[in-house]
Amino acid sequence: MSATYDIIGVDYANLRKADPRIAAHIHAALGDAKTVLNVGAGAGNYEPTDRSVTAVEPSAEMIAQRPAHLGPAVQASADSLPFEDKSFDAFMAILTIHHWPDKAKGMVEMRRVTRGPIVLLTFDPSHRGCWLTDYLPALVTLDEGQMPGIDEYQNWLGPVSVTTVPVPHDCSDGFLYAYWRRPRAYLDPIIRKGMSSFWKIGSADTALEQLSADLDSGAWARRHADILKLDELDVGYRLVISNG
Repeated sequence: MSATYDIIGVDYANLRKADPRIAAHIHAALGDAKTVLNVGAGAGNYEPTDRSVTAVEPSAEMIAQRPAHLGPAVQASADSLPFEDKSFDAFMAILTIHHWPDKAKGMVEMRRVTRGPIVLLTFDPSHRGCWLTDYLPALVTLDEGQMPGIDEYQNWLGPVSVTTVPVPHDCSDGFLYAYWRRPRAYLDPIIRKGMSSFWKIGSADTALEQLSADLDSGAWARRHADILKLDELDVGYRLVISNG
């Protein structure tokens, strides 16, 4: 089975480490579930270690990066889960739904195999809370094209609750908008390797050159002095929970 992350996932486990504050939101939403299915599991970020977790991941490269203390992963796709109906107490999917080949079918599958809560960490494509898109408006276009709108989850799953997951200024997980208070990180090609969006939008050289110039001149700091005082910020990440 081939997958996008067989190409872009090299060194992913080193670049994307679960942030414990974000993990706390996810694990609390799982409630008292004892068995959890994690789909689009990647290298196992955010999998709770105090429950029985079954991981599903289409990329062999990502499966190979799973640490030894986590259980093995099943190589499969979200839209065709190889499990019986109601096999798991809960379901989790962390920053992965935008990669699913058939999102609607994946939603049907997740509800089919789950008895209890479905917990999804995703991004709201209508949010305009990070300065990075001023330099790279192609990110807005990309998110609007690949990220489901928040209202779509209710259409797929029925009633859902949606909560904001603020991103700490020192977030240990290197997802796209994690570096909102550390702008020089985006100039590092190694850090950008852990962000699929940079692979998808193509060359960002001109925008990054402008960012570098603004950082050197102090223009960026003057423009964004307000966020430099914050410990966390809403940059668009949402926890969507369906209790079935």
